Amino acid sequence: MSRRVRVPDLRLKKQAGEKIAMLTAYDATMARLFDRAGIDVILVGDSLASVILGQPHTLTVTLDAMMHHTSAVARGTEHALVVTDMPFLTYQVSVEEAVRNAGRLLQSGASAVKLEGGRPVLDAVRRLVDVGIPVMGHLGLQPQSVHQLGGYAKRGSEPREAAVLVDDAVALEQAGAFAIVLEAIPAELANTVTKRVGVPTIGIGSGADCDGQVLVSYDMLGLYDGQVPSFVKQYADLAKTVTTAVRAYADDVRSGAYPPTRTTVSITED
Repeated sequence: MSRRVRVPDLRLKKQAGEKIAMLTAYDATMARLFDRAGIDVILVGDSLASVILGQPHTLTVTLDAMMHHTSAVARGTEHALVVTDMPFLTYQVSVEEAVRNAGRLLQSGASAVKLEGGRPVLDAVRRLVDVGIPVMGHLGLQPQSVHQLGGYAKRGSEPREAAVLVDDAVALEQAGAFAIVLEAIPAELANTVTKRVGVPTIGIGSGADCDGQVLVSYDMLGLYDGQVPSFVKQYADLAKTVTTAVRAYADDVRSGAYPPTRTTVSITED
Protein backbone atom coordinates (compact mmCIF):
# COMPACT_ATOMS: atom_id res chain seq x y z
CA MET A 1 0.00 0.00 0.00
CA SER A 2 1.28 3.47 -0.89
CA ARG A 3 1.72 6.25 1.66
CA ARG A 4 -1.22 8.02 3.25
CA VAL A 5 -3.05 10.61 1.17
CA ARG A 6 -2.59 14.13 2.55
CA VAL A 7 -4.48 17.36 1.92
CA PRO A 8 -1.89 18.80 -0.53
CA ASP A 9 -2.04 15.59 -2.57
CA LEU A 10 -5.59 16.39 -3.68
CA ARG A 11 -4.56 19.70 -5.26
CA LEU A 12 -1.70 17.88 -7.00
CA LYS A 13 -4.21 15.39 -8.39
CA LYS A 14 -6.31 18.24 -9.79
CA GLN A 15 -3.27 19.83 -11.37
CA ALA A 16 -2.28 16.50 -12.92
CA GLY A 17 -5.81 15.81 -14.17
CA GLU A 18 -6.17 12.76 -11.92
CA LYS A 19 -9.67 12.06 -10.63
CA ILE A 20 -10.27 11.70 -6.87
CA ALA A 21 -12.34 8.75 -5.58
CA MET A 22 -14.20 9.36 -2.32
CA LEU A 23 -16.71 7.25 -0.37
CA THR A 24 -18.43 7.42 3.00
CA ALA A 25 -17.61 4.92 5.74
CA TYR A 26 -18.81 4.60 9.32
CA ASP A 27 -16.88 1.69 10.86
CA ALA A 28 -13.42 0.14 10.89
CA THR A 29 -14.28 -2.93 8.83
CA MET A 30 -15.74 -1.06 5.87
CA ALA A 31 -13.03 1.60 6.07
CA ARG A 32 -10.38 -1.13 5.91
CA LEU A 33 -12.00 -2.63 2.81
CA PHE A 34 -12.30 0.75 1.06
CA ASP A 35 -8.72 1.58 2.00
CA ARG A 36 -7.54 -1.74 0.59
CA ALA A 37 -9.42 -0.98 -2.64
CA GLY A 38 -7.51 2.28 -3.08
CA ILE A 39 -10.10 4.94 -2.21
CA ASP A 40 -8.39 8.35 -1.90
CA VAL A 41 -10.71 10.00 0.63
CA ILE A 42 -13.03 8.42 3.18
CA LEU A 43 -15.77 10.67 4.48
CA VAL A 44 -17.29 9.94 7.87
CA GLY A 45 -20.55 11.43 6.70
CA ASP A 46 -23.40 12.73 8.79
CA SER A 47 -25.39 10.51 6.42
CA LEU A 48 -24.83 7.92 9.15
CA ALA A 49 -27.96 9.44 10.70
CA SER A 50 -29.98 7.82 7.90
CA VAL A 51 -28.08 4.73 6.82
CA ILE A 52 -26.81 3.65 10.27
CA LEU A 53 -29.16 5.20 12.84
CA GLY A 54 -32.41 5.08 10.86
CA GLN A 55 -33.17 8.80 11.17
CA PRO A 56 -35.11 10.68 8.45
CA HIS A 57 -32.40 13.34 7.92
CA THR A 58 -28.93 14.39 9.04
CA LEU A 59 -30.00 17.07 11.53
CA THR A 60 -30.25 14.65 14.44
CA VAL A 61 -26.70 13.29 14.43
CA THR A 62 -24.58 14.49 17.36
CA LEU A 63 -20.95 15.44 17.72
CA ASP A 64 -20.42 12.49 20.05
CA ALA A 65 -21.78 10.13 17.39
CA MET A 66 -19.49 11.62 14.75
CA MET A 67 -16.51 11.29 17.09
CA HIS A 68 -17.40 7.67 17.84
CA HIS A 69 -17.61 6.70 14.16
CA THR A 70 -14.56 8.79 13.23
CA SER A 71 -12.46 6.85 15.74
CA ALA A 72 -13.64 3.57 14.23
CA VAL A 73 -12.94 4.64 10.66
CA ALA A 74 -9.51 6.02 11.56
CA ARG A 75 -8.55 2.68 13.12
CA GLY A 76 -9.41 0.92 9.89
CA THR A 77 -7.58 3.31 7.58
CA GLU A 78 -3.91 3.40 6.63
CA HIS A 79 -3.94 5.06 3.20
CA ALA A 80 -7.01 7.25 2.62
CA LEU A 81 -7.49 10.80 3.88
CA VAL A 82 -10.16 10.71 6.60
CA VAL A 83 -12.58 13.66 6.52
CA THR A 84 -15.47 14.03 8.98
CA ASP A 85 -18.68 16.00 8.58
CA MET A 86 -19.27 18.61 11.25
CA PRO A 87 -22.86 18.05 12.43
CA PHE A 88 -25.61 20.61 12.49
CA LEU A 89 -25.08 23.40 15.07
CA THR A 90 -21.45 22.47 15.79
CA TYR A 91 -20.04 25.29 13.63
CA GLN A 92 -22.91 27.73 13.05
CA VAL A 93 -23.26 29.19 16.57
CA SER A 94 -19.83 30.78 16.90
CA VAL A 95 -16.32 30.59 15.53
CA GLU A 96 -15.04 29.54 18.93
CA GLU A 97 -17.42 26.58 19.08
CA ALA A 98 -16.48 25.62 15.53
CA VAL A 99 -12.79 25.47 16.47
CA ARG A 100 -13.48 23.49 19.64
CA ASN A 101 -15.73 20.98 17.92
CA ALA A 102 -13.52 20.55 14.87
CA GLY A 103 -10.58 20.01 17.19
CA ARG A 104 -12.44 17.20 18.95
CA LEU A 105 -13.05 15.51 15.60
CA LEU A 106 -9.35 15.69 14.77
CA GLN A 107 -8.54 14.29 18.21
CA SER A 108 -10.88 11.41 17.34
CA GLY A 109 -8.82 10.55 14.27
CA ALA A 110 -9.99 12.76 11.41
CA SER A 111 -7.41 14.53 9.25
CA ALA A 112 -9.90 17.21 8.10
CA VAL A 113 -13.48 18.36 8.59
CA LYS A 114 -16.26 19.20 6.14
CA LEU A 115 -18.91 21.84 6.68
CA GLU A 116 -21.81 23.08 4.60
CA GLY A 117 -22.41 26.57 3.27
CA GLY A 118 -20.80 29.58 1.65
CA ARG A 119 -20.63 33.13 2.96
CA PRO A 120 -22.30 32.42 6.34
CA VAL A 121 -19.49 30.02 7.34
CA LEU A 122 -16.47 31.86 5.93
CA ASP A 123 -15.37 33.22 9.31
CA ALA A 124 -15.39 29.70 10.74
CA VAL A 125 -13.47 28.33 7.75
CA ARG A 126 -10.79 31.03 8.05
CA ARG A 127 -10.32 30.47 11.77
CA LEU A 128 -10.19 26.68 11.44
CA VAL A 129 -7.55 26.94 8.75
CA ASP A 130 -5.63 29.52 10.79
CA VAL A 131 -5.31 27.07 13.69
CA GLY A 132 -4.25 24.21 11.43
CA ILE A 133 -7.53 22.36 10.83
CA PRO A 134 -8.04 21.50 7.14
CA VAL A 135 -11.54 22.30 5.86
CA MET A 136 -13.52 20.83 2.97
CA GLY A 137 -16.45 22.97 1.83
CA HIS A 138 -19.87 21.84 0.63
CA LEU A 139 -22.12 23.79 -1.76
CA GLY A 140 -25.27 23.12 -3.75
CA LEU A 141 -27.76 20.88 -2.02
CA GLN A 142 -26.96 21.13 1.68
CA PRO A 143 -28.72 18.35 3.62
CA GLN A 144 -28.43 20.22 6.92
CA SER A 145 -30.59 22.99 5.37
CA VAL A 146 -33.28 20.63 4.09
CA HIS A 147 -36.07 22.43 5.95
CA GLN A 148 -35.06 25.84 4.63
CA LEU A 149 -34.58 24.54 1.09
CA GLY A 150 -37.86 22.66 1.12
CA GLY A 151 -36.46 19.24 0.31
CA TYR A 152 -33.65 17.56 -1.57
CA ALA A 153 -34.17 19.23 -4.96
CA LYS A 154 -31.36 20.12 -7.35
CA ARG A 155 -29.79 23.52 -6.68
CA GLY A 156 -28.24 26.18 -8.92
CA SER A 157 -30.63 25.91 -11.85
CA GLU A 158 -31.62 29.58 -11.71
CA PRO A 159 -29.05 32.12 -13.00
CA ARG A 160 -28.98 34.16 -9.80
CA GLU A 161 -28.56 31.09 -7.59
CA ALA A 162 -25.84 29.77 -9.91
CA ALA A 163 -23.94 33.06 -9.73
CA VAL A 164 -24.10 33.05 -5.92
CA LEU A 165 -22.80 29.48 -5.85
CA VAL A 166 -19.81 30.36 -8.03
CA ASP A 167 -19.02 33.34 -5.80
CA ASP A 168 -19.33 31.15 -2.70
CA ALA A 169 -16.92 28.60 -4.17
CA VAL A 170 -14.34 31.29 -4.88
CA ALA A 171 -14.83 32.72 -1.37
CA LEU A 172 -14.36 29.28 0.22
CA GLU A 173 -11.11 28.83 -1.66
CA GLN A 174 -9.92 32.26 -0.55
CA ALA A 175 -10.87 31.42 3.04
CA GLY A 176 -8.58 28.39 2.87
CA ALA A 177 -10.82 25.42 2.03
CA PHE A 178 -8.72 22.67 0.41
CA ALA A 179 -11.61 21.13 -1.57
CA ILE A 180 -15.32 21.71 -2.21
CA VAL A 181 -18.10 19.15 -2.50
CA LEU A 182 -20.69 20.14 -5.13
CA GLU A 183 -23.96 18.33 -4.51
CA ALA A 184 -26.89 18.10 -6.92
CA ILE A 185 -26.13 21.07 -9.16
CA PRO A 186 -26.28 21.19 -12.98
CA ALA A 187 -23.26 19.64 -14.68
CA GLU A 188 -22.59 22.89 -16.56
CA LEU A 189 -22.44 24.83 -13.31
CA ALA A 190 -20.16 22.24 -11.72
CA ASN A 191 -17.87 22.54 -14.73
CA THR A 192 -17.77 26.33 -14.34
CA VAL A 193 -16.93 26.09 -10.63
CA THR A 194 -14.26 23.46 -11.27
CA LYS A 195 -12.55 25.75 -13.76
CA ARG A 196 -12.86 28.86 -11.57
CA VAL A 197 -11.25 27.47 -8.42
CA GLY A 198 -7.78 26.07 -7.92
CA VAL A 199 -8.87 23.54 -5.30
CA PRO A 200 -10.44 20.19 -6.20
CA THR A 201 -14.20 19.90 -6.60
CA ILE A 202 -15.86 16.66 -5.54
CA GLY A 203 -19.15 15.99 -7.25
CA ILE A 204 -22.19 14.10 -6.05
CA GLY A 205 -24.99 14.18 -8.59
CA SER A 206 -23.26 17.09 -10.36
CA GLY A 207 -21.88 15.59 -13.55
CA ALA A 208 -18.55 14.18 -14.68
CA ASP A 209 -16.47 17.36 -14.92
CA CYS A 210 -15.68 17.66 -11.21
CA ASP A 211 -12.19 16.74 -10.07
CA GLY A 212 -13.55 13.77 -8.12
CA GLN A 213 -16.71 11.99 -7.09
CA VAL A 214 -18.24 10.94 -3.76
CA LEU A 215 -21.13 8.62 -2.99
CA VAL A 216 -22.76 7.31 0.16
CA SER A 217 -21.27 3.82 0.28
CA TYR A 218 -24.49 2.18 1.45
CA ASP A 219 -26.22 3.55 -1.67
CA MET A 220 -23.44 2.48 -4.02
CA LEU A 221 -23.19 -1.01 -2.52
CA GLY A 222 -26.95 -1.59 -2.47
CA LEU A 223 -27.08 -1.89 1.32
CA TYR A 224 -29.50 0.93 2.12
CA ASP A 225 -33.15 -0.05 1.78
CA GLY A 226 -34.43 3.53 1.68
CA GLN A 227 -34.77 5.82 -1.32
CA VAL A 228 -31.55 6.06 -3.33
CA PRO A 229 -30.85 9.18 -5.46
CA SER A 230 -31.28 8.70 -9.20
CA PHE A 231 -27.66 9.64 -9.94
CA VAL A 232 -26.28 6.73 -7.88
CA LYS A 233 -24.82 3.79 -9.76
CA GLN A 234 -25.23 0.67 -7.65
CA TYR A 235 -22.15 -1.50 -8.10
CA ALA A 236 -23.54 -4.34 -5.98
CA ASP A 237 -26.74 -5.58 -4.37
CA LEU A 238 -25.36 -6.45 -0.97
CA ALA A 239 -28.75 -6.20 0.71
CA LYS A 240 -29.88 -9.19 -1.35
CA THR A 241 -26.61 -11.03 -0.72
CA VAL A 242 -26.82 -10.52 3.04
CA THR A 243 -30.52 -11.42 3.22
CA THR A 244 -29.93 -14.62 1.24
CA ALA A 245 -26.98 -15.63 3.42
CA VAL A 246 -28.82 -14.94 6.69
CA ARG A 247 -31.91 -16.80 5.49
CA ALA A 248 -29.76 -19.83 4.61
CA TYR A 249 -28.14 -19.69 8.05
CA ALA A 250 -31.50 -19.45 9.81
CA ASP A 251 -32.86 -22.37 7.78
CA ASP A 252 -29.83 -24.50 8.68
CA VAL A 253 -30.20 -23.69 12.37
CA ARG A 254 -33.89 -24.57 12.39
CA SER A 255 -33.36 -27.80 10.45
CA GLY A 256 -30.42 -28.90 12.57
CA ALA A 257 -28.01 -28.77 9.61
CA TYR A 258 -25.90 -26.21 11.47
CA PRO A 259 -23.63 -26.76 13.19
CA PRO A 260 -22.37 -29.91 11.43
CA THR A 261 -20.97 -32.56 13.74
CA ARG A 262 -17.43 -32.14 12.47
CA THR A 263 -17.29 -28.52 13.69
CA THR A 264 -18.40 -29.18 17.25
CA VAL A 265 -15.99 -29.54 20.14
CA SER A 266 -15.76 -33.12 21.37
CA ILE A 267 -14.81 -34.32 24.82
CA THR A 268 -13.15 -37.63 25.68
CA GLU A 269 -14.87 -40.15 27.89
CA ASP A 270 -12.26 -39.55 30.54
